[in-house]
Amino acid sequence: MKRKLRLKPSVLKVLKILGTILVIFLSLLIFYFIQVNDLTKIGYSKKAANQILIKFKKKDVINIGKNKTLNKAFESEAYKEKNFDSYTKIKYQNHEHLTENINKLLKKGYTNEEISIILAHGTDQDVSEFAKRDKVRYLEEFYTIDFAKIKYYDRYLNYMDSSREDEETSVLIVNLEMDKEEYEDPVVVKNFSYDMLVNKHRMLSKDFVPNDLVMIGLDYASEKGLKANRTALIAAKKMIDQAEKEGYQLVINSSYRSYEDQEEIEKTYRDLYGDNYVSKYVLRPGFSEHQTGLSFDIGSRRANVFAKSEEYKWIVENCYKFGFIYRFKTDFEEITGIRHEAWHYRYVGKKIAKYIYDNNITLEEYYVRFLDK
Repeated sequence: MKRKLRLKPSVLKVLKILGTILVIFLSLLIFYFIQVNDLTKIGYSKKAANQILIKFKKKDVINIGKNKTLNKAFESEAYKEKNFDSYTKIKYQNHEHLTENINKLLKKGYTNEEISIILAHGTDQDVSEFAKRDKVRYLEEFYTIDFAKIKYYDRYLNYMDSSREDEETSVLIVNLEMDKEEYEDPVVVKNFSYDMLVNKHRMLSKDFVPNDLVMIGLDYASEKGLKANRTALIAAKKMIDQAEKEGYQLVINSSYRSYEDQEEIEKTYRDLYGDNYVSKYVLRPGFSEHQTGLSFDIGSRRANVFAKSEEYKWIVENCYKFGFIYRFKTDFEEITGIRHEAWHYRYVGKKIAKYIYDNNITLEEYYVRFLDK
C-alpha cells in the first residue's frame, strides 16, 4: 500500500503565498498590457505608452488623443512635465532632437505657435543651431513665407536692411544665393534632373555630363555634331514638327556644351573682345545651362534676326506645350542675371513649363517655391 505524500503545513503556507503573488503578478501584467494597448490603439508607441503610464498621464493623453509631438516627447529622455501642454500644441516635425529643441525654445520665451513655425522651416540641424541663439524679434515677418529657411535668418535680415526690399523678395533673393556676388561661393549641382537649376550662383563640376546624350540630326539642327539629352530632344523635335505643320520653320542652332566647350568659348571671346565683354555676356565654365543638355538655342530657317521672326512669336506662345520654357525673358533679367535671349529655351517637362508660363515666373522662382527642400 502506497503512502500519500503530505506537505508540511509550513510548506503549504509558502506555496499559497507564492501562488497569491503569482496571481497578483499575472493580474498586474494583464492590466499593464491592457493599459498599453489602450494607448497604442490611438497611435502611441509602446515606448511612449510605458512612460505615459509611469508618469500617470494616461487619462490626460486619452483625452488629447493621437499626438505625434507628444508621442515623441514621451519617447525622449528630454521630456519635461512642465512642457506637457506645449508638446500637445506644437506641430510635429520628424526631427531627431525635436523634444530637446522644443524645451530650449520654450525656455527662450517662444510661443507654441512660434516654435511650430521654427520647426517647419528647417532641418533638425538647422533648428538645433537656431535654438542656441538668443530669441529673435522678427520671426513671423519672414516665416509666414512657406519657402523661408530658418538657417538664413540673419541673411534675410541683412539683405532686407541693405536693399530695402520686402520680406518675400528678400527670402527669394537669399534662397537663390543672390545676396552674394555672382560666381562667389556657388552651390555645386551634382545630380542630373529635368528640373535642375544652373545659373551664376549654382554651378556644374568640370566632369558633369548629362544623362542619355544623343546626336541631333541635320533635319533638326543647323550643323553636325550637336548633342542633347534624349528626352529633351524628343520634345524639341515634336515642337519643331508641330511648328512646321503650322507653317513655321524652327531649327536648333546650339544645344549641349561641355565644360571644356565653355572654356573655349570664353577664351575665344576674350581674345576677340576683351575681359569687359566676357564678364558681361559670356558665362564662366560650369555656370552655363547648356552643360545640362536640356537647353537649346532655337533659330528660324528663314529669318536672320530670330526675335523679329514669326517663328519667335510662335515659340513664345507654344513652347510650354512641349515642356519648354522661355528661359531668359527681358522681364526676368534681374532674377536670372542673364540678359534677354530670345533664342534660348530650356526643357523642364510639361507640368513645370505650364506652371511657369501661366504664372509668368522664372525657373529660379519655381525652384525656390517648390523644389528647394
